[in-house]
Amino acid sequence: MRSAAVNGTTLAYVDEGPREGTPIVFSHSLFFDHTMYDGLLDRFTREGFRVVSYDHRNQGASAPAPRGELDMDTLAEDAAALIEHLGLGKCHFVGNSLGGFIALRLAARRPDLLLSAASLCSSAEEEHQLEQFAPLADHLAAHGAEQVIDTLMYIMFGDTSLAERPELCAPWREFMVRLGPSIGDSALGVIHRDSLVEELSGCRVPVLAIAGSEDHAYPQPTSGEHIAAAAGGTHVTVESAGHSVALEQVDVVADHLRRHFAAVPAPLR
Repeated sequence: MRSAAVNGTTLAYVDEGPREGTPIVFSHSLFFDHTMYDGLLDRFTREGFRVVSYDHRNQGASAPAPRGELDMDTLAEDAAALIEHLGLGKCHFVGNSLGGFIALRLAARRPDLLLSAASLCSSAEEEHQLEQFAPLADHLAAHGAEQVIDTLMYIMFGDTSLAERPELCAPWREFMVRLGPSIGDSALGVIHRDSLVEELSGCRVPVLAIAGSEDHAYPQPTSGEHIAAAAGGTHVTVESAGHSVALEQVDVVADHLRRHFAAVPAPLR
């Protein structure tokens, strides 16, 4: 991986594909890292896109950070700074869950950086399950993920994946079991976020909201219809997928993203 010193932190990232290709930036979910997009990265680099996939501060191989620097606004500023640091020009920005919160903030606040935004299993609203998620985040901050791994797997994957796809779920279960207490600080930043609905009014960036039919965290209409209505965008629902739709239905998501990208004029390079 490469690293970039941006916005007061150091972000780890991969940068693949032809330099002259239209850029796509992938932003991962809480509890994961950039490798959740390996399947999409492989597909889009083969198709001639330049693909950047990075780890958020305090996650993956990026630098640790204190709780006070893990709010969604700071993470969105990190993403903007990385885009500028890499000289990408305007890019497509794709985010799953936490990454979707960032995608929508960039669409609302930094249209100068984006060709389009895609929000996967995310929300433009404040956290509606705060009473349920706050104790979980507090436990993570005190003890790490091991004791609550079953709960995390239920939140992050759909019923079909959990029942029928051990080859997908087992490696991520092992990954999440190893997460230490610092992940709780990132989780608190996720759930204590502000609504973005008013900011998205009049959004000038094409927004696609992808929902999973088995999402236990942000089901429709939160993750699809509501985002599309707020941003003047479009939404789709992917069957047999939970909260990690980018992992659970890679081919279907890739097809939706291709159509979304194709509807946007290519940038002048």
